[in-house]
Amino acid sequence: MKPTTIAGLAKAGGVGVETVRYYQRRGLLAEPPRAGGDGMRGGVRRYGTEDARRLRFIRSAQTAGFTLEEIGELLALDSGHDH
Repeated sequence: MKPTTIAGLAKAGGVGVETVRYYQRRGLLAEPPRAGGDGMRGGVRRYGTEDARRLRFIRSAQTAGFTLEEIGELLALDSGHDH
């Protein structure tokens, strides 16, 4: 997957843009830095393959009945960070 916008990420994950933003606010998805920009306004955020994989995992885990809190714990285990 080539770098894409939040809309492209949402489409790849089968969710809406607001769902992606919600997952970001919950700490389940990272918010990449803005690329480019003119100083006053930031550029566009670009999401990659790992972001899409993570989004699909979140959706699959929700479908399996996990809560967002539990999903966050699973993601933390996957990243190798202890809580």
